[in-house]
Amino acid sequence: MKLLIVLAMLAARAASVQDLSGKMLTFPLQTNQARVRLVTPKQEFRALTVCHRSFTDIKRDHGLFSLSTSGSSNSFLIFWDETNKEMEAHIRDQKSEFRGLDYKPNMWHSICTTWDSATGLVQLWFNGRPTIRKYVPVTSAITGSTMIILGQEQDAHGGGFDIKQAFVGMMSDVHMWDYVLSSCEIQSYLDELNFTPGNVLNWKALEFEITDKVLVEPKSSVCH
Repeated sequence: MKLLIVLAMLAARAASVQDLSGKMLTFPLQTNQARVRLVTPKQEFRALTVCHRSFTDIKRDHGLFSLSTSGSSNSFLIFWDETNKEMEAHIRDQKSEFRGLDYKPNMWHSICTTWDSATGLVQLWFNGRPTIRKYVPVTSAITGSTMIILGQEQDAHGGGFDIKQAFVGMMSDVHMWDYVLSSCEIQSYLDELNFTPGNVLNWKALEFEITDKVLVEPKSSVCH
């Protein structure tokens, strides 16, 4: 088993397309180096939906999804603020706070975030429950060289990582669409039913590159 894990790490270091169905990314160490870069050729977004599942026990600030462009390090950032107990969505450096979420440690959480430049509205879906919609004054497209990182929060394009904001835990089922999913589509994702995979990032055909200590493993589950 250890040999298989090591081989998986080595195979993933160079960017390649893999089907990660039934698998997860494990970030076992607090470090400012361990990360996964997700590759997409798309460099313009007028709307976005990002969904992912995560599992952690850390009780401090940490990034969950970091998309930067050459013009904005926080073009699309999902971030947990431990001090204020809120999930934050940053769109081109404009922040929306979502409070009252039961972000318990040591359990899987499913999070979907939507943004539409036509309306400026941002919304978060947390474990199947929608938050209120919030407005951000970002009504133009996110454009520029796209850098998407899991495991670290970018304070500079492709860098500026802070060990105190690093993610430690597991992530799975990362999908990204260049449009706003309907509530029914989001619910299908959250319930792990059939849904249309992301047309920007697709967990079942994901191009990615691992740096430092990150493992590709079978997704953990409770045995009944």
